[in-house]
Formats: sequence, C-alpha cells, structure tokens
Amino acid sequence: MRPVVRSVIAAPLAVLFVGGIAACSGDEPAVASPFADCSALTSPPPSTAPSAPSAISDLPDLALPCFDGDDQVSLRSLRGPAVINMWASWCGPCRAELPVMQSLADNAQGKLTVVGVDTGDTRDKGASFAGDAGVRMPTLFDEKSTLLNSLGRINLPVTVFLDANGKSYVHPLPLDAEGLAEQVRKHTGVTVTP
Repeated sequence: MRPVVRSVIAAPLAVLFVGGIAACSGDEPAVASPFADCSALTSPPPSTAPSAPSAISDLPDLALPCFDGDDQVSLRSLRGPAVINMWASWCGPCRAELPVMQSLADNAQGKLTVVGVDTGDTRDKGASFAGDAGVRMPTLFDEKSTLLNSLGRINLPVTVFLDANGKSYVHPLPLDAEGLAEQVRKHTGVTVTP
C-alpha cells in the first residue's frame, strides 16, 4: 500500500514544483497587442491610387520594430502623406492625445497613413494602455527612444508630419482634434477631421 500512497502524493507535488518553477522564472504572458499589422506602412499604394514618384523622406535613417513582432520598418520607407505620433503609457499628455490620433487614423482611410511609436516604454504597459484607450493604428516600438533622440527632442508627445514628397515637420506639443486637423492640412496637404 505504501507505493500507492507515494504515487498519489508524488504526482500533485510534482505539479506544484514544476508550476512553482515556472512562476518564479519571470516568464509571465505578455499583454495581447491591440495594434494593426505594420505591413501596410511601406507597401505600395492601392492600384486605384494615382501613381506618384517614390520619394525618400528626410526622416532619420532608422528602422524600428513593429509593436507586434520583430519585423523592422525603415522610417525612410514610410510613404507620405503620413502622421507619426510618438507616445508612451506613462505620459499624461499622450494619454489625452492618443485617442485623437486614433480618430484621425479612422477618418483618414486611403488619404493619410497614421502610425504610432510607443517610445521609452515597455510593450506590456503600452499594449495595456492602448487596449484600454481603443487604439488600433499600426504602431512601432522604440524602447530606447532612438527616434525621439534623433529628432533632438526629450519630451513626449511629439508628432511628425510627412508630406507626399518626403518632407517632414516635427510638432513638439500635444494636439487636440482641431489643432491636429490644422497641422495635417498645413504640413501634408490633406484635409481630414479627427
């Protein structure tokens, strides 16, 4: 009878031991990403769009990973007109501005590319905040704030407007819907209401 008792006790103890090791390893499941796939950021425009010369932008020569994985997106390969919004979950003004950027992305379909860059943040915190705020636009991940530093900025949010010819304009302050619409029109030539 003793061998039966040992196996009845040993199996649950083994499960607890293995579970305890996994819990202590720090491999917690990541928060699911709410963001759209980044593949459309650098793909050619739809065949219904008039063909335009491919311009090299004056953005820094950097590649950042898509938030959803390790696929790198070269900033200079982004096609304008575009809006690039740098934000972080810990940034109060970003928390107010990011839903306005998502609204712009929703209303700009086919006219303008809107992309976020989660900057100086962690993937879990960025995904959690964006999920709670309903943000789905394609987003890049810049844990070390490389883009922000390359632009000579230290505070967030920062928004970069890119026109169809690849010329960029950096806006260093938070934007509300009215201000964003004006900056989009002024720097990209596109009229969209967020």
